[in-house]
Amino acid sequence: MQRLDANAISPQGRKALLALHEHVAGSGLERSLLDLINVRASQINGCGYCLWLHHREALAHGERAERLHALPAWREIGAFTPRERAALAWTEAVTRIADGGVDDALYMEARAHFDENELVALNYAAIDINAWNRLAIPFRKAPPGLEPPTS
Repeated sequence: MQRLDANAISPQGRKALLALHEHVAGSGLERSLLDLINVRASQINGCGYCLWLHHREALAHGERAERLHALPAWREIGAFTPRERAALAWTEAVTRIADGGVDDALYMEARAHFDENELVALNYAAIDINAWNRLAIPFRKAPPGLEPPTS
């Protein structure tokens, strides 16, 4: 059961998050990269609504279903470019910040694939999806058609 509709209760909060989302979308990072970031962080956080939404968006933007299915195992398969792998590692470290954050080796790997503006944009992309996850999960926002049974 969804608890509250936080976006309806706080349209100003939603507006603030949308401003960040629009900033990230206009940052120059590839749409396909942003899709991978959104899906991976949502997988880690267990956000059903965001997984549903961003999986659909990624497919609509041309991402292959096989890569999305394999995303939790991105380190073990060769389906991701070095730039994507650096972005996924960064996203995981930011999402799991309490587990040690971004160490020097990860920072240097990311810098090898992203210039300073892109790396800051990558960090904002991770912040963006984590913020949306943290809004949806506590209020149990359910994907359309996947709401829990009433009885």
